[in-house]
Order: sequence, then structure tokens, then C-alpha cells
Amino acid sequence: MTSNRTKFYLDKQRAKWSGVCAGIADYTGINVGWVRFAAIVATVTFAFPWTLLAYWIAAKSFDAKPIELYNRDPEELKFWQGVRQSPSRTTRDVKSRFREIDRRLADMELYYTSKNTALSNEIESLR
Repeated sequence: MTSNRTKFYLDKQRAKWSGVCAGIADYTGINVGWVRFAAIVATVTFAFPWTLLAYWIAAKSFDAKPIELYNRDPEELKFWQGVRQSPSRTTRDVKSRFREIDRRLADMELYYTSKNTALSNEIESLR
């Protein structure tokens, strides 16, 4: 079974209580300290019972993050957070990277297959 990298999961490894704030931080890319601070401020100042109820419902409703998704490669984590935030922008970025790689390969191919007398002379001198 493959895990869905774009789904929201509870982050049990960085959890203080049930991993809801850590899961939100992992999903959005926001520092977990800021998410916890916002949750405390929302609980104390705005709607005491509603935020606790929402927290409890989230803790019971969502699955724990699968162990294979605890990859600590920062570049990969950043990529998947970008996919979750804006799939179309991520698709454009990936297409742009591939176009750039394709252009560079075409430039190299042109350089090595064109009539390059300096390169030909150098190759002949090696024989």
C-alpha cells in the first residue's frame, strides 16, 4: 500500500498531545511552534469550547502519519508541501525544470555533433 503524500495526517513523532498541531505544521510548512501558539491564542481569546472540540474531532478523525512518510530530506518535504498548497504551480515548476534540462541537453548535443574543428583536432591528437 502506498501512502498519500498530499493527505493530512497527524504527526505522532512531533506530537505534544495527539499530533494535530504538528500535523497542521507538517501539512502547511509552518513552524510547529507558531501553529501551537495560534491554537493556544485561539482557545484562550476567541472560542474556548469550540477550538477544543475541533481539536478533539481532528484527533479522532484523522489517521497517524505512516512511518514511510517520515523522510527528513528537506527538499522532498518542501516539494510535497508545495504540491499540497498549489498543485498547478508545482506542475508548472516541474515542467519548467524539464524544459530547462531538455534545452541544456540540446545545447550539449549540438555542441558535440556540430562541426567543431577545435574539438575534432583535440580528439585526433589523442589518437
